[in-house]
Amino acid sequence: MVPDELPEDLPSFMARLGTDAQCRAYLFAQRWPEGFSCAGCGHGAAYHHRRRLIDECAACGKQHSLLAGTIFEQTKTGLARWFLAIWLVTASKGGISALELQRQMGFGSYQTAWSWLHKIRKAMVRPDRQPLAERVEADETLVGGARHGKPGRGAAGKTVVAGAVEAAPGRGRKRRLGRLRLAAVPDASAESLEGFLAGNVAPPAAVATDGWQGYGGLGEAGYEHAAIDLSRAWGDAVLRLPAIHLVFGLAKRWLLGTHHGAVGKKHLQAYLDEYVFRFNRRTAKRISHRFARLVEQAVLTPPASYRAIVDQTVAA
Repeated sequence: MVPDELPEDLPSFMARLGTDAQCRAYLFAQRWPEGFSCAGCGHGAAYHHRRRLIDECAACGKQHSLLAGTIFEQTKTGLARWFLAIWLVTASKGGISALELQRQMGFGSYQTAWSWLHKIRKAMVRPDRQPLAERVEADETLVGGARHGKPGRGAAGKTVVAGAVEAAPGRGRKRRLGRLRLAAVPDASAESLEGFLAGNVAPPAAVATDGWQGYGGLGEAGYEHAAIDLSRAWGDAVLRLPAIHLVFGLAKRWLLGTHHGAVGKKHLQAYLDEYVFRFNRRTAKRISHRFARLVEQAVLTPPASYRAIVDQTVAA
């Protein structure tokens, strides 16, 4: 649940969460939302270590690290700096690039800002998020700069991105869009596309797609599949599947605008995860909503070293 007292502007944020002690108290409440409970004996009281981010059970003396198992694990930077970075990332309507984060945070290197952003993005994916349901539009698109090669779904040098969005019946502004999922996939084969939908959409949802053969097995997989034949009319993909194509257009514009198109295939999924996080919370009434949700998820997200982030590869 999002706390009611969270600030709505930067000065208020600095007054509320501008010190390590304030951030520690807030993070403690996120780690134990129902109150502290010792993992050893179940006791409900603990002593705070003055110099280390450790809480010691008042009954058995077992020590609990506040940062262990979170994206902040083994950090040598104060929590106030981390919280400020998360605020800057989530409060900005269009997001923030690593170069801009470096400038605003005063980091000595671009590498530091880049790695912090990727750690924050890992917390943007809930490990227990619910699959899409009801009516879903699904399709795939190509992301990447123009390169020579065959056109269409197999264009050389580009990445295939599969997408699915909940879309209620309706037209124009009356059309309600729900939650979104995006994923970089190896290709537009049935194995890739149906695998993406299996992991993100719950049968027996109604799934609307074009007539591409990669979606041919959805009916047998338990979905209510509506395949639209677009072979006879040019441009019907945008007209007959408007929701997912609107999302694709906005996502590409975001990649070009905020990140200047400088997103490589290797790390594209992290950027897609950030866009999905923002899209799914676009109707939040308070700008602090995204901040609260991200910190809430940060305590559930395992840590990732810089080397692990650099070495990650696209989905295979």
